Amino acid sequence: MSGSTNLLLDSLPQRLSGIPERWAQQTPEAIALCQDGVAFTFQQLAQASIQAAQWLRDSGVRPGDRLMVVAENCIAQIVLIFAAARIDAWIVNVNARLSAAEVDAIGDHSQPRRIIYTVSVSAEARAHAERGGALAHQLTGVGEIAVGALNETCSVEPVCASGSEQVAALIYTTGTTGLPKGVMLTHRNLLFIAASSSQVRGLVPGDRAYGVLPITHVFGLASVALGTLYAGATLYLAARYSPAALLQAIRDDKLTIIQGVPAMYARLLEYDKGRQDLAQTSLRFIYAGGSPLDSTLKLETERLFGRTLHNGYGMTESSPTISQTRLDAPRSDTSVGSVIPGVEARIVDSQGADLPQDEPGELWVRGPNVMKGYYRDEALTARTIDAQGWLNTGDLVRQDSDGALFLIGRSKELIIRSGFNVYPIEVEAALNAHPAVAQSAVVGRPGHGGNEEVVAFVELDPTQPAPNEQSLHDWLVSRLSPYKRPSQIVVMQAMPAAATGKILKGQLKELAQRLLKEELHPEP
Repeated sequence: MSGSTNLLLDSLPQRLSGIPERWAQQTPEAIALCQDGVAFTFQQLAQASIQAAQWLRDSGVRPGDRLMVVAENCIAQIVLIFAAARIDAWIVNVNARLSAAEVDAIGDHSQPRRIIYTVSVSAEARAHAERGGALAHQLTGVGEIAVGALNETCSVEPVCASGSEQVAALIYTTGTTGLPKGVMLTHRNLLFIAASSSQVRGLVPGDRAYGVLPITHVFGLASVALGTLYAGATLYLAARYSPAALLQAIRDDKLTIIQGVPAMYARLLEYDKGRQDLAQTSLRFIYAGGSPLDSTLKLETERLFGRTLHNGYGMTESSPTISQTRLDAPRSDTSVGSVIPGVEARIVDSQGADLPQDEPGELWVRGPNVMKGYYRDEALTARTIDAQGWLNTGDLVRQDSDGALFLIGRSKELIIRSGFNVYPIEVEAALNAHPAVAQSAVVGRPGHGGNEEVVAFVELDPTQPAPNEQSLHDWLVSRLSPYKRPSQIVVMQAMPAAATGKILKGQLKELAQRLLKEELHPEP
């Protein structure tokens, strides 16, 4: 590890709660959080988290307990994150928009000591609270929350002697089948990414960042919320995304930083239709991550904002950032940038042997961002992180001579058709270039003789004339080799998506299978 990385790690506080404490001492009256006209200074944030930590202790939450917070982005959620950190409890942030079954599955696996609901900003959180019999409580200096009963059977997890190695957050990854996977991220994991994200973006205390990505997701938690506050900048919280609200925040709050997923920018383009002049604003940095970015969306977004749309890549298990494009080296392609300082990377074949430059392969990474492991699943942890600390991302990439990474797709999503590799991201890029396609997702399904079929799902732009399936097939003829072209293109009203906007391909694979079964065995 380089000397600069060691210096960065040495400069980090022991726990997440060190972030508001630091700025409460240096710039106590600076605004840390804003939401719906309410401004919270760093001094208020530090004080509220200290009071909340004491209340958690008094209400029976112990070091090593899990504290589950069913929420949408709000000040109370941020306060509880820092409060849990102060007492060495693990925060389990759960998006209130999940179904009752999904919330219960996370609760059953994490076995929290208490469940708290941010009822003042989320009708869904209130519904979950009512279902769980939670009682109203006024969180000092913050407002109303609801608190579930104490789980007397909850067992505490071991507490590390070093706060930095203690688990800070248990984050559940989006799953479509089976039990949810809980990713254990330590204070050092999250603080390293918060600090790195601040440095790569060039954040300074005067910056104003938009916090609409769900804090229940690692992108919204580490890169956006913690990264912004780590720099002493102001985070403008929004519980839900709407293009109109974003445009208003750009104008009224004079935002300087926007981080979002590609679907967020696609919806903005759909809504705006060239009405706004966003080149004449305070924005200096716009960024996309969380899912693949296609070249058409990047170009159209850059035209709208008059600025480079930066790109990056990561995963929950790496806290999340692995690579990012740099401010001083903007790119016109869809590279996800170079690996961030302090993180090592290897590109390997199916046997784990290193591949030469420009040869596509599976990405392995190692560094201070790599998770502690999967909660209550040592076997899966051992299959994912080897004895030398290398995390197998499961993603296929290639790396050019400049060190820039290009995302090809998930190794599990690779489609093998007639002996050829089909990378869904390439087919999706060709479909997304169609003027009437808002977004697309490509999956494979078993075909005849062990071969795989390519199936594409598309969501159309309602402001454009709707193409039929054949015209979409025709569009691809000059853009893709025959073996890459979908055997079926399915038009959908809306893609199944997580709260972050990430398309749930597992559900689409199941749908593709059902469609084939219906085609082979139509009902009489």
